[in-house]
Amino acid sequence: MDIGKKIKDLRRQKNLTQEELGERTDLSKGYISQLERNLSSPSMETFFNILEVLGAKPAEFFSDALYQQQIHYPLSEQTLYDEYDNGYLINWLVPESNDYDMEPVIITLKPGAEYKKFEPSPSESFMYVMEGRASIRIGRKVYTADQHECFYFKANESHQLFNQEKVEAKILIVATESYL
Repeated sequence: MDIGKKIKDLRRQKNLTQEELGERTDLSKGYISQLERNLSSPSMETFFNILEVLGAKPAEFFSDALYQQQIHYPLSEQTLYDEYDNGYLINWLVPESNDYDMEPVIITLKPGAEYKKFEPSPSESFMYVMEGRASIRIGRKVYTADQHECFYFKANESHQLFNQEKVEAKILIVATESYL
């Protein structure tokens, strides 16, 4: 088992530099580098401290489960929220996506409907109109996209997605900083 590589992989998954991991564990950047290259072995106390900072339990660290990720999300695992009486359906394509960096959903808006208004956030949003036509109000401006067109914006102003047409609109949305 390549313990150094596992520590390095975990550190990268947590978006930490060697220096940041060193600061959080009271170790030097050089020592972290040595551990990751298997040039040094940590004491049990140091090892457990590193794992705690990296959010891993020893049993997880030594199993392959920590490094397995789900790649394929079949239709049976998607979650459909039927709020059609309120004007929309939401299909969560990746069930736990609000724990990830991106959150992909498909929103179906019935004719004349609007989705909830969002306050400014650090999120970035990509919206692709799969069917129909959709509009979005960002601040005081309104933008409209036809089928196969898209919106991409930083959510630094309040915004709201809506459908002012007489047919349904289906929109694929991928947002960062989960806020849907």
